[in-house]
Amino acid sequence: MPDGIGVTRHQGLRTAAAATAGSTQSGADGEHPGALSVMTYNLRVARPTGSNRWAVRRPVMRELLRREHPHVIGTQEGLYRQLRRIQKDIGPRYDWIGIGRMGSRKDEFSAVLYDTGRLAPIESDHYWLSDTPSVIASNTWGARFPRVVTWIRFSDLAHEGREFYVLNTHLDHRSQYARERSAELIRETIAAFDSSLPVVVTGDFNVAAHHNPVYDAMLAAGLVDTWDAAGARGPLYATFHGFQPPEPDGRRIDWILTTPRVTTHWAAINTFAVNGRFPSDHLPVQASLDLGTHR
Repeated sequence: MPDGIGVTRHQGLRTAAAATAGSTQSGADGEHPGALSVMTYNLRVARPTGSNRWAVRRPVMRELLRREHPHVIGTQEGLYRQLRRIQKDIGPRYDWIGIGRMGSRKDEFSAVLYDTGRLAPIESDHYWLSDTPSVIASNTWGARFPRVVTWIRFSDLAHEGREFYVLNTHLDHRSQYARERSAELIRETIAAFDSSLPVVVTGDFNVAAHHNPVYDAMLAAGLVDTWDAAGARGPLYATFHGFQPPEPDGRRIDWILTTPRVTTHWAAINTFAVNGRFPSDHLPVQASLDLGTHR
């Protein structure tokens, strides 16, 4: 990470060791002690006005996250103050790592929230999806906005010696070329990780699973779609719903992918709402994982 750009919750962390009304199946985790609960969630950027402004969505988001309490949440579109409020709402054990796509605290984040009672970050970094990934806010592939990746290497405190990577991102919503080039760069990143450790990838990829070369490229990188690999799964819905009633059997554009040795106990798309009010214009996708390896 270039000097001076800042990381919101862990300043400069790179290689320093770090001392229901819903539709999920989280209750099934009682059958899988020690499972890692992962969520990917496009939070919908906070807006101060409108019927779906952040002030009216925040209490619903709070209730959803407190009910589910994932160990890892790969987020998209959150703003700095929005993420700080979510961290406060979800509880004192949570922290987060991220950077705005325009650098430092500016603009939308692809931040990762995590349960500090379960996970400790060992190293982390950010880069931009462009030909110049270390250049802040760079965008060389014609995406509508600069896009950023956050990755973290975690120690799993529930399993001595277990480490793994989380990589979280948000691909462009307009340019297929930018999405395909982004997938190539993410593949290169994963290839450079310690190959003995599991990798979990979360993100809003802005294309439907099974129906786009971006999806094919991610699987060609050696990743597995947890939705397909799950031992059990909930109903399929379009993960973008635009604050409308969820669409059964719709486009699943938000994914949780892993390396092959990870076991997915269950996967679900969460339709939680309160009196018809949704926390976001996306539905969160969740998976319960057994990472299956120790250092």
